[in-house]
Amino acid sequence: MSCHTTLPYALARPALRRVLAEPEPAPTEAKILSNLLVRARTWRDIEPFYPDQTRGVPKTSESRAIESVMNALVLARRDAELGHLSDDGKTALANMWALQMRTGPQSGAWTWLNFGYEPWESPNSPYFGASMAALAVGSAPDRYASAPEIQDSLGQLRGYFQKQFEHESLHNRLVALWASSGVPDLLTAEQRQATIDQAFALQQPDGGWSSSSLGPFTHVDNTPNDTGTDGYATAVNVLALQSGGIGATDPRLAKGLEWLRGHQDRATGRWAATSLNKRRDPESDPGKFMSDAATAYAVLALTAKPQDRRFAPVR
Repeated sequence: MSCHTTLPYALARPALRRVLAEPEPAPTEAKILSNLLVRARTWRDIEPFYPDQTRGVPKTSESRAIESVMNALVLARRDAELGHLSDDGKTALANMWALQMRTGPQSGAWTWLNFGYEPWESPNSPYFGASMAALAVGSAPDRYASAPEIQDSLGQLRGYFQKQFEHESLHNRLVALWASSGVPDLLTAEQRQATIDQAFALQQPDGGWSSSSLGPFTHVDNTPNDTGTDGYATAVNVLALQSGGIGATDPRLAKGLEWLRGHQDRATGRWAATSLNKRRDPESDPGKFMSDAATAYAVLALTAKPQDRRFAPVR
């Protein structure tokens, strides 16, 4: 799983399938799930994607932690569709909790892959990773978020979110706001409102948002950041704001939704966004990563049902 392409695809494709009334997963979706299940079921025996021996310390622990969270998230959301938490889902969630940090500045979260790439694989990314873990918990059916056996770990996670909030970028706060719709008290009411206010303050006149405004991002090749509206920032803001209780009748959110509806590239099907790390050829594989994520989050934003201020019900 990759933070920029495979994970967003795995999160968004089921939503698109429901809208299109497709009777079964698309071939790529099914293949990803099949591969994930093989690794989840052989968790104790598989090798990490990035071992210390070839990538340097601490890539083994980073790889294991990030994969445990992604496995749990995808399986929890699959099980939510099916209406029951499967044995595979329970095992993946247990594997995730087993790697939760209990000491140090990341206590309550997970160590996360750091390749120096914003916004998902950098020193600033553990809050994003913890949000993915919280999203897994909040997505899991059978009232999993209320299970007695996870309350200590969930309390540790809540503590991390609340103590770390003031140090986080708007990007990370938005993803936390999205995750908080399924896990009560993940953020305080004041933190949720602060994120909403900060997001709307940075909305551009055309109704969208710029990724460069979501954090202190700089290009390593000294080229300037793109400051125009883009698909990734707009989709993440719209998705998070809906999860935070902003209804579609709010004129600011309505403008964001309208921007997304009007800016899909009809030739490719994608929403465009550019790298936060360096100037890239938009048609190269790395040059497509941000657009991959933008497209998936746009699907999630356009198919989301806005939550009220009380939080989504715990299943």
